[in-house]
Amino acid sequence: MIFQKFDWIQSNIDKLSPDLKSLAMKGDQPIRFTPYFLQTYLKNKRRSIRKIPVIVQVKPFQEFSACMINTSKSSGCKVKHELPLINSFTSKVNEKTLKKLVNEQSIKKVWLDRSVHAVLDVASPAINAPKVWEQKITGKGVGVAVLDTGIYQHPDLSGRIIGFKDFIRKKTKTYDDNGHGTHVAGNIASNGSVSASRYVGTAPKANLIGVKVLDKQGSGSLSTVLQGIEWCIKNKERLGIRIINLSLGSTAIQSYKDDPVCQSVENAWKRGIIVCTAAGNEGPSSGTITSPGIDPMVITVGAIDDRNSLEFKDYRVAGFSSRGPTIDNLVKPDAICPGTNITSLRSPNSTLDKQNKKARSSTDYLSLSGTSMATPICAGIIALMLEANSKLTPDEVKKILMNHARSLPQATENMQGKGLIDVDRSIKSCLNLKLD
Repeated sequence: MIFQKFDWIQSNIDKLSPDLKSLAMKGDQPIRFTPYFLQTYLKNKRRSIRKIPVIVQVKPFQEFSACMINTSKSSGCKVKHELPLINSFTSKVNEKTLKKLVNEQSIKKVWLDRSVHAVLDVASPAINAPKVWEQKITGKGVGVAVLDTGIYQHPDLSGRIIGFKDFIRKKTKTYDDNGHGTHVAGNIASNGSVSASRYVGTAPKANLIGVKVLDKQGSGSLSTVLQGIEWCIKNKERLGIRIINLSLGSTAIQSYKDDPVCQSVENAWKRGIIVCTAAGNEGPSSGTITSPGIDPMVITVGAIDDRNSLEFKDYRVAGFSSRGPTIDNLVKPDAICPGTNITSLRSPNSTLDKQNKKARSSTDYLSLSGTSMATPICAGIIALMLEANSKLTPDEVKKILMNHARSLPQATENMQGKGLIDVDRSIKSCLNLKLD
């Protein structure tokens, strides 16, 4: 009898993401402090009342809009947001509606719309950026989309936040109530005007596009991130978006082939947008790379601890930096960048600013650590490469970065990928390609 209750789950096991399957099966767990004779009644009540946020993917055998509308009508679920990039839509359903959904022939996959979280004075010299700046290569005109908590209008970014989209509070003017996105943006493109050029991002003249997909607490949902990626693709030409920075992630619970965010970043990549994503901060244990960093196509960035030194021999992979292999047994990260005690832009009175008062370097700067900091340093390097050679494809950029990285002798490939990215060597390769 117990197994019969879950027949609909077992017969549709390939359609349900692992976490959604577990959540659905928990619906039959006993309700604490409740008499036995009331259990069945209250469980059924819970199944009908509890709403589960989901992402529903329909099969691509017919026109997406028509299929979505038909599926919505036949199953009784309401469409909240359309995600045509991956043939999907979001909804909130109870268990009864979920059961109807997965039994629909038009349904390919249903994911739980789970949470996603936000995962430079020494940093820039460590990757040889100053040598490139001397050649007047600064990332000028290259657009980098920062999918994060927003961007504060910091003086070091003046005039270069050229676009903003808010998927959290729907505001039109750029802001950052958490502070994470501002710090990330500074790692990419701070010009150091307030610090007399001490705290300069990797690409100090690059353009920024703020896409707010995480809230005041640094959290968001898979569907919000998917909307952000889709918006970047749609606005690629208008805003000159060449790079997407994802200093965020969620625990990898399934193959990249079945992961909705991985599907989306691959779509961006195939449309000419280079995607940099954080490896995660779950090290030093192996097998801790987060999604979408598990995807083999994109550039997954781990972090080094430069130990406040300019000597390569002193560098180590940061203890917190997530290690491979991935859930698909692939080598990750692809490369590493500085990510420990990185001083970048402060968003006054934001959540991180209030929580990390001791980390303030001044009224304008804040010091943070994580692969969230290493990833935008990589994104800034790519902006320099694209200024040097605007014709580079995402695959060419990744190949150049990895071929010219410097391997740390004491670290394995699943700790560092190909090693520490070297801007100077990568730019020389870009210029040679341009001459050819």
